[in-house]
Amino acid sequence: MRIFLTAALMCIFGMNIPQASAQVCRWQQAVKYVMEVDMDVKKNQYEGHQTLHYTNNSPDTLSRVFYHLYYNAFQPNSMMDTRSRSIMDPDSRVKDRIAHLNANEIGYLKVNSLKMDGNKVDFEHVGTILEVRLENPILPKSTVVFEMDFEGQVPLQIRRAGRDSKEGIDYSMSQWYPKMANYDQQGWHANPYVGREFYGIWGDFDVKITIDKSYILGGTGYLQNPEEVGYGYEKEGQEVDRPWGKNLTWHFYAPKVHDFMWAADPNYTHDKIQMDNGVTIHHLYLKNENTAQNWEALKSFTPEALKYMNKHFGEYPYEQFSVIQGGDGGMEYPMATLITGERKLSSLVGVMVHELAHNWYQGVLATNESLYPWMDEGFTTFATNKTMNAIFSSTPQDFPQKSAYSGYYHLVKSGREEPMNTHSDHFHTNMAYGLAAYSKGAVFLQQLEYIIGKENLEQGMIRYFNTWKFKHPNANDFIRVMEKQSGLELDWYKEYWVNSTKTIDYAVKSVEKQDGFTNITLERAGLMPMPIDLVITYKDGSREMVYLPLVIQRGNKPEENNLPKRIKTQKWPWTNIQTTIRLDKDMEDISIVEIDPSQRLADIKRENNKVNLEAEETE
Repeated sequence: MRIFLTAALMCIFGMNIPQASAQVCRWQQAVKYVMEVDMDVKKNQYEGHQTLHYTNNSPDTLSRVFYHLYYNAFQPNSMMDTRSRSIMDPDSRVKDRIAHLNANEIGYLKVNSLKMDGNKVDFEHVGTILEVRLENPILPKSTVVFEMDFEGQVPLQIRRAGRDSKEGIDYSMSQWYPKMANYDQQGWHANPYVGREFYGIWGDFDVKITIDKSYILGGTGYLQNPEEVGYGYEKEGQEVDRPWGKNLTWHFYAPKVHDFMWAADPNYTHDKIQMDNGVTIHHLYLKNENTAQNWEALKSFTPEALKYMNKHFGEYPYEQFSVIQGGDGGMEYPMATLITGERKLSSLVGVMVHELAHNWYQGVLATNESLYPWMDEGFTTFATNKTMNAIFSSTPQDFPQKSAYSGYYHLVKSGREEPMNTHSDHFHTNMAYGLAAYSKGAVFLQQLEYIIGKENLEQGMIRYFNTWKFKHPNANDFIRVMEKQSGLELDWYKEYWVNSTKTIDYAVKSVEKQDGFTNITLERAGLMPMPIDLVITYKDGSREMVYLPLVIQRGNKPEENNLPKRIKTQKWPWTNIQTTIRLDKDMEDISIVEIDPSQRLADIKRENNKVNLEAEETE
């Protein structure tokens, strides 16, 4: 009890404890991996030894730990296989392919021995999770050392990881090692791998990979022995003189990351770009008639995208980023991405930008994607659309999030929408998951701009990144940053948009003349309340705005430069279905009355948002 009260008092009074910041009372576990792996490229199998320094920063005593064994998903009748064959709309890359894998095509990851602080521990393989029971529990604020021998087989490329992809990449080595599950304020997150998202622990990775000398590797981490392996010293038209011997050992070190990915192929072309800010950009791809021209062009877009994101979303904290051909589409990892490479230029740049943006929201902020997929995929989609609009579009759009809104409207009309706070693995359909996480998640941000103003959102996004980088923020953390930035109360917005499927539908019910004044009646037909920007266009072409903030937001957004002058502010309690605005204007002078011409308000029935009085006069 005394320990609990002491901790509580420290939280209440903000005492000076280690790493005190925005999360004085938030702790997180820490890891340090040292791994040595031997890859047999003939058998597509590998053996490894892992030493894991695990620090329990929680106030809890841990009697169990859990490791992820992701490759075990690629076996007939695994949970991923069963889910893919039973869901209404399976991922086209998976479908029933796992069920038809033979013995040398499946994936597996087996732990052969495990010790903690030199003593053997009991463990059990349960699908994609290793359950470990500890006779000597891990005490709070202590560090233990796990030593493990493991072996694996690389599955045929199906989902994210694997070998022999359709584009001819030998190895896309993601989710390849036994990875300690995260333990946080909500307890253990030992979710089976059924094809969705990831959540890891911040730490340092020291990895040595021994493989046939013909292979070129890239991925997470800084290469420690480039001269030894001949990496990065290729000259145009000149082969690298690699050392004699069957194998080479590639040594990588990655500080402060939550995962480690690598890819390997003997025919990779490696291009390297040094940016002015010191970041090195690597591109690794198979150079052929399907890739040469577009990957050459990509070399100019990757640094431009990184520059834009640094300015608008926060400073990228690592010294390199690698774009690597591999995988089954596009997938983000710390410091790197795997993308399929035989694409037209717009698609190639688009997927690169999307996966690069993930390095902010999944790589550095690292929200628990399983619980908050929209905070990763949605924010990344928002950032992708803005970045592509800035660096790739020949005619930049005023509203680059239009496709996200279209996806959200499609989801609503489908009748299959589920709340955004549904766990990633438990959406009933892939469509509901995808459109909620990607489209509705992006709309969340663009619509927040409508609520708090463009400048507040732009400054708030950088403030969010700087406040919560390397700290696993959740939905409340984001909302609190935006409340501090804007001075408005925003919990209602999260509760409606994230925790429910209630929709927005406002209408201009009537415009009536009365004694030289004009009465405009608005109606909330949907179940979700929102502030309203009501724009009045006059017959002389001038425009003015009436602003109707919700009472529950406890304040007003600042006037925005790209909107008409605000002539009236009138609060609207959410309990009132209708409200009437009295304008000191003659109705004869008014041409159009419209709710939110900016279209940032995700109103599902926009046809009732506008009344054209001149059109009515001519009818």
